[in-house]
Amino acid sequence: MAARPSARIAREIRRRITSGELRPGDRLPSTRQITREWGVAIATATRVLATLRQEGLVRAVPGIGTVVTAPGAGAPVRLRAVESHKPVAPDRDPSTEVIVATAIGIADSEGLAAVSMRRVASALRIPTMSLYRHVRAKEQLVLLMIDAAFGEEPLPDPPPLGWRAQLETAAHIQWGLYKKHPWLAPVISIMRPQVLPNGIRHTEWALRAVDGLGLDVNTGLHVAVALVSLVRGAATNMEAEAEARMETGLNSDEWLRLQEPEMAKAFATGPYPHLECVISHPEADMDLDSLFEFGLARFLDGVEAMINRGG
Repeated sequence: MAARPSARIAREIRRRITSGELRPGDRLPSTRQITREWGVAIATATRVLATLRQEGLVRAVPGIGTVVTAPGAGAPVRLRAVESHKPVAPDRDPSTEVIVATAIGIADSEGLAAVSMRRVASALRIPTMSLYRHVRAKEQLVLLMIDAAFGEEPLPDPPPLGWRAQLETAAHIQWGLYKKHPWLAPVISIMRPQVLPNGIRHTEWALRAVDGLGLDVNTGLHVAVALVSLVRGAATNMEAEAEARMETGLNSDEWLRLQEPEMAKAFATGPYPHLECVISHPEADMDLDSLFEFGLARFLDGVEAMINRGG
């Protein structure tokens, strides 16, 4: 009996790995590339990568794709995306800024879990102990990374006219930073906020925007923090979505299309006329950007209504 297409393709890619044709850190073909090279469906290509992951031969890396793992182990693979950062010569002591920038580069390409003092030192080609002259531990390094990320796009000076435009500006800047750094949103704390200069500027900006509009101090604080929470809440989905996209090679629309048979089974279990209508409607379209924009607009509408009625 002929082997299933997914098993046959997995065997060929496995051969490339074991023969050394594909080395640790090398990227595998994406699902789209597999479909083109072997003439199979997206679902078959997805099964191929899933099989190789289950065997421990490959792993998904956010922002990179599916890569070959190091033989026998779970240690992070040294990826070309990180190696592309210009290393510091071994006889030089890097600045704190260089250390933080290198850590951000690793987090952007591999996820925050891949960031460690040893990993950053390896990327900079310096002894690990050299980092401790600048950063006490990973916890402090992460705080510096957060602050540096928020400092990449300063709030405009002078600010736009009107409280609503000012809150929209801050929210869009934050959203852009979260999109650029998918690891950032999950490490932001709302109830135990990190004391970071660039983060504090965003809070001060929001408080100033609603000052003098008839809101009491506590309400103004809730507006400022709720705005941060709204943007961060929507952005926490980015890291998982990036990982899923790299793992499967499918965007959310492609993934949903693959779920249509399961959806049909679920709809057969009971009457879901409203959900079926929405899913089948040609104008129904949703992604993380549209969810963010919808939530932001409705939040600001609510703040406006509160201001109009005098708090």
